[in-house]
Order: sequence, then structure tokens, then C-alpha cells
Amino acid sequence: MTASATTNPVLPSRRLGVIGSIVGVLALIAAVLPHWVIPAIYPPPPADKVIVDTGHRLKDRLIARVKGVEYQAPPREKSTGSQLRETSSIGAISLGLLAILFSVLALVFREERLLAGVAAALGTGAIAIEISFLAMGVLMLIVILYVVANIIGLF
Repeated sequence: MTASATTNPVLPSRRLGVIGSIVGVLALIAAVLPHWVIPAIYPPPPADKVIVDTGHRLKDRLIARVKGVEYQAPPREKSTGSQLRETSSIGAISLGLLAILFSVLALVFREERLLAGVAAALGTGAIAIEISFLAMGVLMLIVILYVVANIIGLF
């Protein structure tokens, strides 16, 4: 037998799956890390300050309504921490979608399915984590509004 008679197995390409997996890991990092690291570096304002500021804004709004004047909210600057959290949230969702895109492209070009599945799982996980943090924030807001309304006597 000659060397040309033997067949060499052709390995499927892994390029898009590897790129998608790397992007998926970055998306997961962008989704999880800022919720732990940014509050440690840029701590949020104390709860009593937030409550007092909110009370002043509500009082000003009620006074404006009683006077029949349109309420003009004073411009508030976003803190560095909140800007970083928003940016990381957008980045996590964008990178998650990009990882899913690379996963789909890897399947279209018949690359290895395992890496395509890993990329899709990482991208989907990053998006799910961002949605879960959003849902937790909405639930906390609902609870706070319910408690405040209960204290005021609306219920």
C-alpha cells in the first residue's frame, strides 16, 4: 500500500465555535462580575439618603400639582457605578447575542457541534443572568412601592 491510498480523517473546523465560546465567556463575565465588583468599588448611596431624596422629590411634585404648575425635575447626574452597570449590562447582552450568532454560524458551516453548543449556552446564560437581575430589580421595586403605599394607607 502506498501512502496516498490511506485516507486521512478530515477534522471539522473549530474556528467559529472557539470564537463564539470566547465571546460567550466574555458575555458571562460582563453579566456576572459587575454586580459584585462595581458595588465594592463604587458603593451605592446609603438607603436613608435615597429615601430622603425620594421624599423631597415627591413633596416637590405634590406641591407643584397643588399649585397647578408643571413639575420640573432637577437634572440628576448618574454616578460612575450606575454608568458602568448600564454599560456592562448592554455589553453582556450584546456579547451574548454575538456568541449565539457564532454558534449558529458554526452549525451552518458544519463545524464541531460541541463548541457551537458551548457558545450558545454561554451566550444564552449571559442573557438569562441579565434578565434575572432586571426581574429581581422590578420585584424589589414592587415590594418597596407596596410597603410605602401600605404605610401611607392606600391599601
